[in-house]
Amino acid sequence: MTEPSAREEIMEATYDALCDRGYSELTARAIADRTTKSKSHLFYHYDSLDDLVVDFIDYLLERFDDWVETTRERPPVERLTAFTDWFLYGPGDDEQVSFHTAMLELRAQAPYNDRYRERLRDGDRRLRAVVEEILEAGIESGQLREHDPERTAALLIAAFDGARVRQLTTGRDAYPAQVREAVVADLLADLVAEGVSLDVEGSDGDA
Repeated sequence: MTEPSAREEIMEATYDALCDRGYSELTARAIADRTTKSKSHLFYHYDSLDDLVVDFIDYLLERFDDWVETTRERPPVERLTAFTDWFLYGPGDDEQVSFHTAMLELRAQAPYNDRYRERLRDGDRRLRAVVEEILEAGIESGQLREHDPERTAALLIAAFDGARVRQLTTGRDAYPAQVREAVVADLLADLVAEGVSLDVEGSDGDA
């Protein structure tokens, strides 16, 4: 088992290399050059580059889980708007751009790698469960109108994914903001109960 400090250094180096060079140029050397260790040191902790990338996917999912935990005590509508902002970040949010760029690079490989696909499928299940949990809590608290949380979660995630992919692959930095405006006006505004405030811009979208 990789020691926590060594794993963190390797994972951060993988993060930087993936965002900087892309998956096609992600090598043990590219990762090692961003650490204080040698290339051979990586393979002391991992049997192969594939094993390292699988652990890196877990690492990214853990980062998302950590962010989710920071929202646990908020009212459902605040959690929903924070979630919206986390996905539909502004063009100057470098941390969010890096996170979603890394995920996009890995998703592009999933059709050809069963291990990546299984990890990402698990991440998708966790993501949908979080959104459904928020929506269900909103209904139970009276902050949201009655609706089908499973269908709404699927629609939200599809809209968010589409906005990010188009922004990252076409350079249209304004696209997430445009989709955010449409989601708020055409979906979320209809979900909130009468008298409940929906303040997307005021929520904290930091990971």
